[in-house]
Amino acid sequence: MSDRHEHTHPHHHRHSLRHRLSHLLTPHSHETADKVDSALESSARGMRALWVSLAVLGVTALAQALVVAVSGSVALLGDTVHNTADALTAVPLGIAFVLGRRAATRRFTYGYGRAEDLAGLVIVLTIAASAAFAGWTAIDRLLDPRPVQHVPAVAVAALVGFAGNEWVARYRIRVGRAIGSAALVADGLHARTDGFTSLAVLLGAGGSALGWQLADPIVGLAITAAIALVLRDAAREVFRRVMDAVDPALVDRAEQALTEVPGVCGVGELRLRWIGHRLRAEVAVVVDGDATVREAHRIAVDAEHALLHAVPRLTAALVHADPEPAPGEADPHLALAHHTAA
Repeated sequence: MSDRHEHTHPHHHRHSLRHRLSHLLTPHSHETADKVDSALESSARGMRALWVSLAVLGVTALAQALVVAVSGSVALLGDTVHNTADALTAVPLGIAFVLGRRAATRRFTYGYGRAEDLAGLVIVLTIAASAAFAGWTAIDRLLDPRPVQHVPAVAVAALVGFAGNEWVARYRIRVGRAIGSAALVADGLHARTDGFTSLAVLLGAGGSALGWQLADPIVGLAITAAIALVLRDAAREVFRRVMDAVDPALVDRAEQALTEVPGVCGVGELRLRWIGHRLRAEVAVVVDGDATVREAHRIAVDAEHALLHAVPRLTAALVHADPEPAPGEADPHLALAHHTAA
């Protein structure tokens, strides 16, 4: 005997004023509709983070461009282009957040949440390109040293670039971790790499002011190495998400919650996967072999409810009920064995 149950979301598509007031005035619950509302709110937070960071980086790049125009600093020009590129990485991620809100279809039965993973790959490639550009610029400056003009203005512009990028990095990373978006975290790490580039301009300008023209390219190479380390971390996070990796602590938490559900005699196969910044679960639970279909269904519903309470950002679970083995009874899944054999 088995039962499959997937929670539906019948009333989450409207956010009327009445609904918002009701949400504010009533205690918080973990029902599935509330989970979906939370997921939609997460997408809205992600979009807000992108717009705010795009505005901050746009102002930062504009301020640096004005200094480039009066100073002719090639290093600062590179940093300005870098910051502009970082601001534009918000575009694919913003598209991913918009796509993620679309309902599932008969072709995309899980919806469009994985668009965030594609955006994350684009961001990783952008960080790699930034590292290559920074390294190439540093080597070119090392081979052909050039003095930096208007050092004070360049130094101020470099500080502005660092401050703007670091603020955006912290904001994106904080929101990305809060809503479970690996792509937004990677975008925050990308902003941090651009902040490092701005520091390279500042330190290089300081060295040039002291008469050491090689300071700029040497610091640039060091910053390139730092960008490569950030690239490694961002690539690892996005790669894990693409490969459906989850924190093992979430699996432990889910298993613990299931074992505490009345009627669950054991926990079989348990799978968790991210779809964008939302989690889905598939699990097999063992129930009394003499339970009726209705009893097994009730246990499956209770198991899903427990998961929705226990696992953060989980919005749906598919629970399969297996009968507890009886002495001498054949494996109820024996007919499927030839389909799963390696």
